Order: sequence, then structure tokens, then C-alpha cells
Amino acid sequence: MTTSFGPSYVRAIAPYIAGKPISEVAREFGLDEAKIVKLASNENPLGMPESAQRAMAQAASELGRYPDANAFELKTALSERYGVPSDWITLGNGSNDILEIAAHAFVEKGQAIIYAQYSFAVYALATQGLGARAIVVPAVKYGHDLDAMLAAITDDTRLIFVANPNNPTGTFIEGPKLEAFLDKVPRHVAVVLDEAYTEYLPAEKRYDSIEWVRRYPNLLVSRTFSKAFGLAGLRVGFAIAQPELTDLLNRLRQPFNVNTLAQAAAIAALNDQAFLEKTAALNAQGYRRLTEAFDKLGLEYVPSDGNFVLVRVGNDDAAGNRVNLELLKQGVIVRPVGNYGLPQWLRVTIGLPQENEAFIAALEKTLATV
Repeated sequence: MTTSFGPSYVRAIAPYIAGKPISEVAREFGLDEAKIVKLASNENPLGMPESAQRAMAQAASELGRYPDANAFELKTALSERYGVPSDWITLGNGSNDILEIAAHAFVEKGQAIIYAQYSFAVYALATQGLGARAIVVPAVKYGHDLDAMLAAITDDTRLIFVANPNNPTGTFIEGPKLEAFLDKVPRHVAVVLDEAYTEYLPAEKRYDSIEWVRRYPNLLVSRTFSKAFGLAGLRVGFAIAQPELTDLLNRLRQPFNVNTLAQAAAIAALNDQAFLEKTAALNAQGYRRLTEAFDKLGLEYVPSDGNFVLVRVGNDDAAGNRVNLELLKQGVIVRPVGNYGLPQWLRVTIGLPQENEAFIAALEKTLATV
């Protein structure tokens, strides 16, 4: 007799597949790790800011003790930066943790969660993981159709995920459109506004989502230190919402979910404005270079407001994997997105100038021969 453990909705989950690490590609293709270019995971190509490295070194002497479970100093720094009380802030082991906790805090098994087609894979995983019902709203021009998402709300809808900018497509929703959307969402439906890439937005596109949190008690803004702040390996994310929501999150949040080194590094990175400015400038420069190359090659791409570009590399459903394999053989790691229903496309993180040039050269060679 065969016994199947776990609920059927958990067994049906396809595990999240991360970007290939450099060491794995080196082993698989017999390449020199030092010559491999990784543009797969939307990491900051500048790495960790020196200010954060110094803060970690100073905090290392405390590693024999548990972290501050309430992260008083980090929450105080976030409170001062964003002008909200500390009890409006919840910390996560990366913003991925925040998204998962929010789903479990706001939604019961069988209730509905709404998210857009071509939006972050974790929304689907979080929905499946708690046995909720997914309402996937078709995308428009690879981005969110907010009117259709409003129309999709049912009596049992309890949560809507909105990513801005969106991953993996890079699309952006203008502030006034988002505000009008929030005005119309019923107050018993929570909205998670996932702003993992908001630091890459130019000044003319920015809006004040923290002010919206003060007006909408059902809004939670999620952000991360993994992208522009350069702390991907430390896993620090945070949510800002009114206490009714943060109280629920903190009932489910694991104790000590942000470690001592991560807390120290996050405080330093939060206050390192020079590093953020350098990051944004490098990203804008790299975006121009990649899109110029795509234009020259006659490749379709989605205009992006993140630190990555989604580019179409063929017309058949094997194109993404085929081109990706040839790039891997040349030591260039990008992200195939067939799991998002985009098998003809690749997502390319914007890297350092030399990394971008290595990718462009490898892509040109691949397209000329495949």
C-alpha cells in the first residue's frame, strides 16, 4: 500500500527554481569560475556596499548570541527613514518571506488570491502552499491590468498581489493609476504592493506609497535589501502597513528571522545614499547599452523599470532554452522564463559594463549560429 504524505495542493507545487550559481555552471561545462558572467538573479553587480561590510565586521563579535528578535535598531532606522511608527514595520528573511507570511496571515484555505499573469512566481507558490484559490488575471502588454483585477474580485477574495515594477517583465504602473485602484479595492481585501525594485525608478516616476499606507488600512508595502542595496545573500526584507496587518504578520513571523549580521548591514546600507546613487546610474547606463544591442539585433524586448530586461530570442517555444544553453556554454548565465509562460524569452540582469559586453558578444555569436 502506497501512502502519500501531505495535502494534494502541496504535492502539486513545482518548487521554485533559482538562477544557476556560478560554481554549478563551471562544473557542468568545465569553465573557469573567474570568467563566468552571472546575469540571472537581478543582483546588484556592485555587490555589497563597503559601509555594510564594515558594519558586519563590527557585529561579528556578537554572533555567539541570538539576534535581537525585534530588531530594534533596524526598525528604528526604517521608522526614521519612512516616517512611520516602528509597529508599522515587519521584518522578513528577504521580501520573499514577507510575501509568504502575508498570504498565510490574510487568507484561509479555499479563499481567493488575485495576481497578474507574468508576475513573480512566489505569488503562485504562496497561494498553492496554503491551499487557496488562484485568480490569475491576463496581462496587458506584459503588465498588470488593474481594471481587470478589480473586476476579478469575488466574495471570498482576501488578497491581491501587485508588483511595481513587475518581475520578470519590468513593467511599471504609474502612481495615479495605482492610487485609483486602491480607492476601489474593498477594505476587507488586503493589497500587497511588492516594490522590490522601486529604488531603480527615476525621480519623475516615483510616488509616495508610504503615504498611501496611512490612508489605506488594507495596504501592505513590501520592500527588500536584496536588489539596489546589494544585500541579496543576507536576506533582509521589510513590510510597512498599519498595525492591524502587522500584528497578524508578527504572529506568524519566525523568531530571529533576520540575523545579527543582516540587521547591521541593512542599517548601514539604508543610510548609504552614495551607493544607491551609484547603483542607479550604473543601471541606467547598462539598460541603454543592452537595449541598443537588442535594437541592433532586431530583438523584441519589454521596456523595463527594474535592473533587468526581458528579451525575446526566437519564435518557437524551444527558443529560450536553446539560446540559454548556448550562452551557458560560453560562460554567461541569464534566466530562461518558460516557467512564467514565456518560453521564447530570456530575462537578463543588467551587470557591470564588461559583463554586459560579454553577454552581448555571446548573444550575437549564439544568434548567428543557432
